[in-house]
Amino acid sequence: MDESIWNAARSARAWLDAANGTDQTELTCRILKLTEEAGEAAGAWIGALGQNPRKGVTHTHAEVAAELADVVFTALVAIESLGLDARSVVTACAAKVGSRITP
Repeated sequence: MDESIWNAARSARAWLDAANGTDQTELTCRILKLTEEAGEAAGAWIGALGQNPRKGVTHTHAEVAAELADVVFTALVAIESLGLDARSVVTACAAKVGSRITP
């Protein structure tokens, strides 16, 4: 990933720290924010499928992807909020997944 993504995640964490503090309740809210963002991604996908007959198709694949990106970025901020380096955590996760799919 581009360095600007990691920098943005660290900056967002610092901004939230300054605005909201860093206690366990705040950390809990940052982790729960993932659920909110995932719900928005699910809603967008439902809209892309046109699953709700009353509404029809309401979202594009690009809009779904943007919501998924919100999930990813929110996760990076949450990882940073745990006091860990998001790049290292994501790199380790990618290596773990890669080892499972490589013959």
